[in-house]
Amino acid sequence: MRADHEGRRRRTGGRAARLLRAAAGAALCVVTTLSAGACTGSEDPTVTVLGPWTDGEEKPFVAALKEIEKRTGVHYFYSGTRSLRDTLVAQLQAGAPPDVAILNSLGELTDYARNGSAHPLPDDIADRAIKPWAPDVTVRVEGEEQLTRRAYWAPVRIDLKGIVWHRPDDRSEKPAPWCLGMSSGATSGWPGTDWIEDLLLRRQGPDVYQRWALGDASVPWTGKEVRQAWQDWGKLLPRGAKGSKGEKQRRAALTRSFEAGSGLLNSQEGCRLEHQGSFIRRHYDDTYQPAPTPRFVSSVGQKHTDTYEVSGDMAAVFAPGDEAWELVRELTGPKARTAWAASAESEGERPLFPGAVGVAPRRGGATAQVENLFYKAERICFDASDAMPPSLRDAFQRAALEFLAKPDERTLDALLQGLEREARLQRADDAFVLDDLCDKPPPDPYENS
Repeated sequence: MRADHEGRRRRTGGRAARLLRAAAGAALCVVTTLSAGACTGSEDPTVTVLGPWTDGEEKPFVAALKEIEKRTGVHYFYSGTRSLRDTLVAQLQAGAPPDVAILNSLGELTDYARNGSAHPLPDDIADRAIKPWAPDVTVRVEGEEQLTRRAYWAPVRIDLKGIVWHRPDDRSEKPAPWCLGMSSGATSGWPGTDWIEDLLLRRQGPDVYQRWALGDASVPWTGKEVRQAWQDWGKLLPRGAKGSKGEKQRRAALTRSFEAGSGLLNSQEGCRLEHQGSFIRRHYDDTYQPAPTPRFVSSVGQKHTDTYEVSGDMAAVFAPGDEAWELVRELTGPKARTAWAASAESEGERPLFPGAVGVAPRRGGATAQVENLFYKAERICFDASDAMPPSLRDAFQRAALEFLAKPDERTLDALLQGLEREARLQRADDAFVLDDLCDKPPPDPYENS
């Protein structure tokens, strides 16, 4: 394991490595969404950044990078892709990783920490590793015998989950149909895993949720706690055997995008409730508001109504150098966050951060409602599937699709047995352990504003 400050590339050194990464980045111009002017061939110090935002969603982030450039004199070359894992793996195999990558999977990040691709945070920025988005990692690095416990990444943007979007003025007494859209390219099925995770957390509480998410054998996939969450979700799905209206609705949901262009509430005919994270507000005006899941799903009880899932986008350094570490400092600091929020074209585009950004959201808007739920939460727990090893997460997503297609007990038995077999393989690998996935939310920075 390299020491905190070993291997740091100075601005006058590592020219060959920078040129190799720049060449790889230039090739990506053909296939990925890039910031304006990213492929300029500038000879100024350059930091390459790989991230998940594309199709216009990256604009506020790129604007924040431009503001950082003014302070640091470093050019930031941003490449956004929906195939984040495949792109990063290809760059690592080519020996040309980005300086900084922004990822949302703790399971993937832990793999990169274990094989030495991601580097531990230096002591002077280790406090940016805010939990539960950046738990400490106990990892056995390949080629070394000793286990080490370090922080490897820091959250730059977060989202609240475990919420339902609805119209507050909806007074219909009929059961409200749920919106359903599972398609998301290579990660299709994750809206279904979000349902399972939320229902398990609400009914069983943070302790059971965390042990299950981290692969503890005391909460197996075939156990009653996990099975109950799947059954709870099944009760919310359209019912009916093959050829029925319900079966056709479920089939349509398998290929319908989770965003459906302008948000499911605006695009899917007849649905009035959407179970989705806070990022979806970029598709909605204040007609729709967020509320905790238990308000609409009484079967989970009222014991854990103030406990929520969260997700996030975390920055990790793959090519350690002064400029890369400085970018992590900037992205987790108030100046960059304020610029990022101020550059959003609408309130719904405004990103959420685990701390103050200098500007409070507009009172009464959906963003303010989300932050009110978040900061007043009793506990927040990181998205379970995003914390799982990638192979188990992928199997979980496929299982959600299969269960949606045929939500009966026989199908569920087979799916849970398969997931438990995969989980056992992961339990046999003691190469890494994540710390707690649940924590208290950070203090509300706008409480007195």
